[in-house]
Amino acid sequence: MELNFLEIPVVMTTLRIVIIILLAAGIGKIGTRLVDNIIDPNRLAGSWNERRVATLSGLVKSVIKYTIYFIGGVMVLDELGVPTTSILAGAGVLGIAVGFGAQNLVRDVLSGFFILFEDQFAVGDYVKVADAEGTVQDFGLRVTRIQIWTGEIHIIPNGLIDHVVNYSRSGMGVVLEVAVALEVDLDQAIDIINNVCHEVAEEKSDQVVDEPQVLGVTGLDSSGATIQIFGKVNPMQQWSFGRELRKRIKEAFDQEGIEIPYPHRVLINKQEKGEQEDETEAL
Repeated sequence: MELNFLEIPVVMTTLRIVIIILLAAGIGKIGTRLVDNIIDPNRLAGSWNERRVATLSGLVKSVIKYTIYFIGGVMVLDELGVPTTSILAGAGVLGIAVGFGAQNLVRDVLSGFFILFEDQFAVGDYVKVADAEGTVQDFGLRVTRIQIWTGEIHIIPNGLIDHVVNYSRSGMGVVLEVAVALEVDLDQAIDIINNVCHEVAEEKSDQVVDEPQVLGVTGLDSSGATIQIFGKVNPMQQWSFGRELRKRIKEAFDQEGIEIPYPHRVLINKQEKGEQEDETEAL
């Protein structure tokens, strides 16, 4: 089958477009590898841990990706006969026209750079931002992805991140409040709790920053007394450590006969004066 002369330009255009796409994909992969090799803690000045390096790496990859998409898209449009020169020449006017609509995009990008260079959080940190609390899975040029403990992933534009709570940067406090009955000897209860805290801290010494201990009695009411405990452990360990400490304190209380508060009910039986006199005469 002979190839029609008129079909040759179409074939060549298609071939060039395919080559552009393949080159863009290849350059993207090369750029990704270069980023992984260049952005290394040993090559960066200052204190760069693995999480911050992963964050910077993801941001640079995002910039490279969008740049390749833009250049490749312009080249493909040029192959299709679209006047890209006039489009680029009018970019200034077009920028003014769409500037108001692109404000959110610019805000997201600028916020992303500030988050990175101020080291507010990094990939792998456990944070609370924009009503989402979980682990940072990805930090990009425009959005941040946070996975909460139930598995859902929240995609949050960087421009909406105006307040960050980072749980992964220093020793986290373990605050427990243990209630005991009013009849309990408080000194005995405090000694038991401190002994349990010391035992658990020795068993989990790799997690403990400051050994938990009793601060004192922080509450008294009709049902019992409240004893407060405070200590510090490594980030992300405070919840599991606190659960284990509660369990061990309850077991120690059971062994020593320490009661926790429970509802009390007192019944008062009142008799009429006449009934009491009749009972006295009968006796």
